[in-house]
Amino acid sequence: MSVPKFDSPEEEIKKWLNYIALICLSEEFQSLKMELEVLYQKSDMENFRLAAFQDALYAFLSQEEDERMYQSKAY
Repeated sequence: MSVPKFDSPEEEIKKWLNYIALICLSEEFQSLKMELEVLYQKSDMENFRLAAFQDALYAFLSQEEDERMYQSKAY
């Protein structure tokens, strides 16, 4: 699934938002986010909760992109 553009059809944007929601509700995401929050709070990072959420989400989305690229080259 590619990142929708601003002029993407509403249906494509809804699919993307549903995908992100599933990521954010997963145990793996929540675990990573909490782990990052602890690390960021210890380092006195400003807005550590927001930064942890953003970094965890980016990690999951990047992992998905890497897996998709790997699979496309395997064939």
